Parts: sequence; C-alpha cells; structure tokens
Amino acid sequence: MERKPRIVILGAGYGGMVTASRLQKANAHRNAEITLVNKHNYHYQTTWLHEPAAGTLHHDRTRMLIDSVIDTNKINFIKDDVTSIDREQKKVQLANRELEYDYLVIGLGSIPETFGIPGVYEHAFSIRSVNSVRLIREHIEYMFANYNNEEEKTEDYLTFVVAGAGFTGMEFLGELTERIPALCQEYDIDREKVKVYSIEAAPTALPGFDDELVEYGVSLLESRGVEFKISTPIKEVREDGVLLDNGEEIKSQTVVWTTGVRGNPIVEEAGFETMRGRVKVEDDLRAPGHDDVFIIGDCALIINEETNRPYPPTAQIAIQQANVLAENLQAILSGKDELKSLEPDIKGTVASLGGKEAIGVVGSKKLFGTQASAMKKVIDNRYLYILGGVPLVFKKGKLNFFS
Repeated sequence: MERKPRIVILGAGYGGMVTASRLQKANAHRNAEITLVNKHNYHYQTTWLHEPAAGTLHHDRTRMLIDSVIDTNKINFIKDDVTSIDREQKKVQLANRELEYDYLVIGLGSIPETFGIPGVYEHAFSIRSVNSVRLIREHIEYMFANYNNEEEKTEDYLTFVVAGAGFTGMEFLGELTERIPALCQEYDIDREKVKVYSIEAAPTALPGFDDELVEYGVSLLESRGVEFKISTPIKEVREDGVLLDNGEEIKSQTVVWTTGVRGNPIVEEAGFETMRGRVKVEDDLRAPGHDDVFIIGDCALIINEETNRPYPPTAQIAIQQANVLAENLQAILSGKDELKSLEPDIKGTVASLGGKEAIGVVGSKKLFGTQASAMKKVIDNRYLYILGGVPLVFKKGKLNFFS
C-alpha cells in the first residue's frame, strides 16, 4: 500500500491553527498524514494578551485546548518543543522525538526584538505568551501590595515603564491605565503616586498609523496619566529601571518590552536566509529554493509592493496566509502544479485603548472611541468564528460590544 504524504505543521499560532482547521474541514487527512506540533496543548490569541497582562481579562479567556478545535482523529497532535529543522534530511527534531516530513509548514512564531540593547532579556517583561502575561499581572499586583508594607516608601515600585509605543505598547497602556485606579483603591494608594512612562525611539507613537488617530490615542492616555517620551531610544535596561540615550535614568521595578518581534531563531539556525529572523517567502508561501517547505506567520516576510516595506506580522496576515496555504496543500495532494499566490487584503486595523476606547481604520473610515471598541470586538469574534464557528464564539467571544 502506498504511503500517504506526510504534512508536518510546526506551531499552533494563528497561521498553524487555521491551516490545520482548513485542512480538516477539507478532509485532507484522507490523502495525507497531517501532524500538528505545539509546545502547549492549547492555542492562545496573541492579540488579546495585553489584557491579561494588565489584569483586565483572565488569561484563560485567551486560550483554548487544541483538541477542542482540532479533531485529533483526523490531525495528529504532538505536544512537544521543536529544537531544530534538518532541511536536507527532511526531518524535524523535537525535544522527545524526531519527525520526518514530505511537506513542512513553519509557523513557529516570534521572540521579542531587542535591537541589541543590553539588559532586555535579564530585566524586562515581555507580552508574548500566557505564562509571560500571567507573570506581568502578578508582578504588578505585587508592586502595589508591597508599597505600603515598607516603612521607607520605594517610589519605583509604582513606576511603570512601557518600552515601545506600537500597537502592543499602546494597547497594554490602555489596559494598564484602566486597571490602575482599581489597584490604587484596593491597596490604599494615592493615584498621583503612580507613574507610567511610554518610551518610543521613533518620532511618533504608532509609527505609520493615521496622525489624527495617533493624536486621539496619545491624548487619551495622557489624560489617564501616561507620560510619553517620543524620539527617545533606550540605551540599557537595568535591574532598577532604564537608561535613556539622552542620559536620563528612570527608576522602575517594572519594564515591559513591546518594541516589536523577530522570527523564531530556529528558522535562521536551520539555514534559511532571513531578515530579523523572517524568511522572504515566494508568492505561494514557499521558502525560496524549497518546494517542500512553507513558512507563515511571524516567521514569514511579505513585502507590500505599494510601499516596498514588509507587512507587519499581524494575525490578519497570518490568517490570510493560512487560507492560501491550506488551498495550496490540497492542490499538491490532488497532483496540481499551479499554486495560489497570496494577495494580502488589509481590511483595517484597530487598536484598543482600554475600557470603551479604541482607535482604528476600517476600509477608508476612521473609528474612534466606543465605535472603534465595538469593531475591535467584532474582529476578535470573527477569528473565533473562522476557527470554531458559532460555538467557539459563544464560548470565548467578546459579546458585550459596548461595555
């Protein structure tokens, strides 16, 4: 009996999960042996993580068990860490076993981009996983709880530094500033004692975003007590705070790093040519020179031909990549030579700012405040619908649109 082709999907992020889900719905398991590998037995929504990091949403709301979405009778699921990829031997080394593949899908996500700044990994927190945001929330609460338990007050306990004013940074600031009044009340602390800094090396917050929306977002967060330091690179992250390029020191026990990401280092270590850990893939999402390797999500570099700049590695792009990839894998299994090209279609971008506030662009329309906040929840729910239909929306969705 002829062996079925082996498709191995590495990573259960947005790209990996949607690829697996699409293949499952197309009954591709009849023609291939499909394996999904992930370090956890759950999938989590990266775009929601700023909320549990600040403590405004329980972390369990952001995640779902993989076997609650993927039928493991049709798609084999392996919970394990990927340690290396051997392109020549067509093998993937996991922590506990080895896999062989005929077609490989790499969706291993990203790591924080430090830009070579010393001290980031040692002294800063990052919003990158369920475990990381759980730690941030608990640390913030510990800072508040500890402040009044010392005779000599330590002001840097109540000083919070957010490095980077891109989407993740701004969204985290929104949730944090929503949470601070409740923490102050709970721990008997004067709100005026709490300091929040947003430090951005670029000339503006939300670089590349609409100026009017940026102004609205910055003004809103400033009204909640955030002090922005724009065009101000960080020179070093220290145990007791940050040193800025201009020589200024900010003493803080809490530095949250949100300056962007780079592709998983396993990709570069495997010998693929990368830029910031990302592979500039072909139009059909194959790695250059590899008919059997597809790369999606944060590990893939897609150039916007209109601007000649890379598309940001967003969930929206990852989902579109997964849809095209699933079709291409089905075409290969059917013996077709011509594969579909990815044509990114950015329908809009919305950033939440905590509570009922958000800013965004959908089509050509700018959205502010509660209207933008409601749209953000629609976008979040749409992904759940794509992945698991109406039942998953009711189970995990954000259904209270205007609160």
